[in-house]
Amino acid sequence: MRYAIPLLILGVLLAFFAVGLQRDPRVLPSPLIGKAVPAFELPVLALPKAESPPLSMGNAAFAGKPYLVNFFASWCAGCQVEHPYLMQLAKQGGVTIVGVDYKDADDDVRQWLAARGNPYAPILVDLDGRAGIDFGVYGVPETFVVGADGRILHKHVGALTPEAFARDVKPLLGAGS
Repeated sequence: MRYAIPLLILGVLLAFFAVGLQRDPRVLPSPLIGKAVPAFELPVLALPKAESPPLSMGNAAFAGKPYLVNFFASWCAGCQVEHPYLMQLAKQGGVTIVGVDYKDADDDVRQWLAARGNPYAPILVDLDGRAGIDFGVYGVPETFVVGADGRILHKHVGALTPEAFARDVKPLLGAGS
C-alpha cells in the first residue's frame, strides 16, 4: 500500500503533464467569448495634425458593426511585429480597428505611431489598465473580435498575423471584410 500512493500521485502528475503538452500555449481561453463586450469609456488620444477628437469614447460608439479591439503599447515587441499587418488591414478597409494604448505614456505612443503609421480609428488610452482587466488582458498585444451585436466572438493573444486573421478573424467578420 505504501508504494501504491506515490505511484498513484505520479500517475496523476503524468496525466496532467500529458494533457498540458497537447495544448497550444498561445491559446488562452477567455470567459468573455459569446458575452457582451465590457462597457468602457476611455479618453481618446489626441494626435498632431488630426481633427479634434472627442474627449472620450466607449463601446456604444461602435454598436451595430463588427470591429476589432487591439490592446497595444509602444514598449511592446509583439506590437512592433503585428503593426505592419494592422496597417495593411487599415488600408484595405472593411473593419474598424479600435486601438487601446495599454499602460503607455501618450508622448511615447505618439512618437511610435509617427514613425510607423496609425491603423487605428480611434486610439483610446488605458493608462491604469482597468479596461484591460475588464477584457481579461494577460499582456499586449491582444486582439478581440466584437460582432455587430456587441458580443465578443474571439480573442487572439500575441501578434496578429495574416494567417491568424484569415483562419480565426475574417470568418467571424463576414464576407465584407
